[in-house]
Amino acid sequence: MQILQSNQCFLGEQRIYSFASKSLKKDSKFGIFLPPQALNGQACPALFYLAGLTCNEETFAIKAHAQRLAAQLGLILVTPDTSPRGDDVAQGDHWDLGQGAGFYINATQAPWAEHYQMQSLIADELYALVETEFNVAAGKIGIFGHSMGGHGALTLALKFPEKFKSVSAFAPICAPSQCPWGEKAFSHYLGLDRQAWLDHDASALIAQKGPLFNDILIDQGLKDQFCSQLNPAQFQAACDSVGQKLTLREHQGYDHGYYFIQSFIDDHLQYHAVQLQS
Repeated sequence: MQILQSNQCFLGEQRIYSFASKSLKKDSKFGIFLPPQALNGQACPALFYLAGLTCNEETFAIKAHAQRLAAQLGLILVTPDTSPRGDDVAQGDHWDLGQGAGFYINATQAPWAEHYQMQSLIADELYALVETEFNVAAGKIGIFGHSMGGHGALTLALKFPEKFKSVSAFAPICAPSQCPWGEKAFSHYLGLDRQAWLDHDASALIAQKGPLFNDILIDQGLKDQFCSQLNPAQFQAACDSVGQKLTLREHQGYDHGYYFIQSFIDDHLQYHAVQLQS
């Protein structure tokens, strides 16, 4: 593991690292914000944030303005990249496929399967690395994300509730097996068997697994230009059908971007801080 950048921020440190990923068979970057409590040796809860299409390990750190409150709350923030990278890594035909669009799943189809093992990167490899290398409080790790990353946060939390103790999302893709973004990505990464897609669809997973969390928090802007891709009402119905509490907040005037995230990031950090204390 190699540190590429470190900047003091609200008495903590915002860092970027690179490490040799066995899952991706490539070097991969991740960002991490270490609050002053962690730098002083205190074990702190941690949050994984999964970014959306076209983003990378720096996007959230630069645009979300999360470090101020994270420093006050003593939260470690971990920001992986959104896909494998490199000249020898398969490229998509547009920004919604390939590099920058890994969808946080393990691809099974050529040429994607060679490097696109993002579920293993997050839930196994990077999870273990963060636990080992930084002052993370045992059993106090949550996950959240935006858009494609909101899909990733919901699905990884539902697949691995023993690892992720809290979950929230901004404008997540709630039913990717039934929207153009998800259909395109899943058909390439997983093949044409739509039944296999349901293992990576939050609405299908919650219906299958039942209630797993005290609450799930989702914020959705009503001026979101990609609303037809997201299907929050379908996730709400799936949660209702199994008795999973969902706090779905809809906000007039907000779109899909990081000004929306900035507006509600404090609520999400406070939500996770409470959930991870219980």
